[in-house]
Amino acid sequence: MNNPLIIALDFPNKQDVFKFLELFQGEKLFLKVGMELFYQEGPPIIYELKEKEHQIFLDLKLHDIPNTVKSAMKGLAHLGCDLVNVHAAGGKEMMMAALEGLDAGTISGHKRPGCIAVTQLTSTTEEQMKREQLIGVSLEESVLQYALLAKESGLDGVVCSTHEVAMIRNQIGDSFWTVTPGIRLTEDNIHDQKRIATPEFARKNGATAIVVGRSITRAKEPFEIYQTIKKQWEGVLQ
Repeated sequence: MNNPLIIALDFPNKQDVFKFLELFQGEKLFLKVGMELFYQEGPPIIYELKEKEHQIFLDLKLHDIPNTVKSAMKGLAHLGCDLVNVHAAGGKEMMMAALEGLDAGTISGHKRPGCIAVTQLTSTTEEQMKREQLIGVSLEESVLQYALLAKESGLDGVVCSTHEVAMIRNQIGDSFWTVTPGIRLTEDNIHDQKRIATPEFARKNGATAIVVGRSITRAKEPFEIYQTIKKQWEGVLQ
């Protein structure tokens, strides 16, 4: 993975998606399709975006018994996405089954999609985790445990906040991907995110990729904000 800026398509339908993408002057983008959009539009939205040569992160956070996740991933592998994910809370057996499904479903001669595991959502605070999930360790320890399980399961990396990236790199190494949502410019509204950071902070902490949604998709000038964030992420603009 070549340190992409991934745009989260926070739209309810494909009409809004393609109206938004018209603003990007034919650029080839890395786009995240989440539950809201995929559950409304289904596989055709993936095919249409791939036809326009965009890379796709299909963010469905699969979390079920191993056999169900394996079967689901076998089907998703046919879509030609570049990146998919599961939730690490499903456990090691489930994550290994996800990879088995992807390997089985990937068309011969094609590279299987990258597979990463969600650790703790960036909307989750440590106090909330302890109170609602009854996890007694620190949030950082919980994220690291999930990351270690993902690595042992053979996954390519994890979804985490930028604040856990350095710890994960120190424990697991630079080749293990850290995909980081919750990215905001300094002046942005944080919305429902808690563990947020700027593109510059993510870069300096060694994140593999950043995921940016509303800061771009709800901006008055989305393409200009995209360019600003991209420059900060690449270290061109401080």
